Amino acid sequence: MNFSFQSQANCQQTQARAGIFSTPHGVVETPRFMPVGTLANVKTLTPDQLQATGAQMILANTYHLHLQPGESIVQQAGGLHRFMHWQGPILTDSGGFQVFSLSELRSITDEGVTFRSPKDGQFIHLTPEKSIQIQNALGADVIMAFDECPPYPASRDAVIEATHRTYRWLERCIAAHQRSDQALFGIVQGGVYLDLRQQAAKDLIGFDLPGYAIGGVSVGEPAELIEQIVRVTTPLLPANKPRYLMGVGTYREMVQAIAAGIDLFDCVIPTRLARHGSALVRGERWNLKNARFKEDFTPLDADCPCYTCRHFSRAYLSHLLRSQEILGYTLLSIHNITELVRFTERIRAAILANQFVEEFGDWLQPSESPAVAHFRSI
Repeated sequence: MNFSFQSQANCQQTQARAGIFSTPHGVVETPRFMPVGTLANVKTLTPDQLQATGAQMILANTYHLHLQPGESIVQQAGGLHRFMHWQGPILTDSGGFQVFSLSELRSITDEGVTFRSPKDGQFIHLTPEKSIQIQNALGADVIMAFDECPPYPASRDAVIEATHRTYRWLERCIAAHQRSDQALFGIVQGGVYLDLRQQAAKDLIGFDLPGYAIGGVSVGEPAELIEQIVRVTTPLLPANKPRYLMGVGTYREMVQAIAAGIDLFDCVIPTRLARHGSALVRGERWNLKNARFKEDFTPLDADCPCYTCRHFSRAYLSHLLRSQEILGYTLLSIHNITELVRFTERIRAAILANQFVEEFGDWLQPSESPAVAHFRSI
């Protein structure tokens, strides 16, 4: 219902593409960076401030919203869109990432995952059916299948088990899914084992889902392995469906993934860096608490159209961050999200103009290249 993906242009030298992903709550112009709003809010920002960054689609998290306030309350409020007053598309994670991130607080069986709540210590049992039930109640446009994200490093046998379990759980997610106005995306797992990734991708496309994601990356492995996984896996996913790389949002990794054919990205980087006093400026990360910014009265980026750059100086931002004022986190989050959204917008424009390689070729160099080494820490 109201879901489609249309490719508008393709790069002749790479697999990069520009497209339109249509959802019940609007379109997403791809490739696109999506901000993360784990608890039905992007930290420190109002919906109006978030919309002004150019964000079109945002994320929320099934596991955390299940804990607080509970999906029944969100459903009573009319769903996530009304609850958080965001009119654009929303994607909800399945809770599968918590299988990885809360490894010390959980146990896994074929039936599902049992977590010990980090809030009150109570046990929470999450199954594929429960994950879909929660996501159906939350009402996001795109919902994710419940998956097992293996850690890095992990033995081949452990990754095989996780990948097979993810497939079996997807079958159960599809059977449990009840809403035609929500698109269920499958997730390709397989760790760093390329043959497992290839087989998982081939298995998943047999379900003919509305979209597909590559998960289980950016969990500690080197950037070179992430790029290799994306290069091998992405071309196997259907060209007429959106492709989503989960948890990746650095400049270089996005360009590399777009060159492989990825359309959508999410990451907590822009708001997390803001809370630590760091700004993303033209591919670099600046610590605004450094002394050199105390008497710098120029805008953060004179070419950036965001509210922060149009009204405030680096010196003022440095003052707020040194003082631990909440406004500093808000202003920096506005800029950082705008920066990454505009970065993907510029890539989209370059693809449409058939100038992707010419304009972003430096980011396509090998990871060891000195020209890009200083971006690796972002």
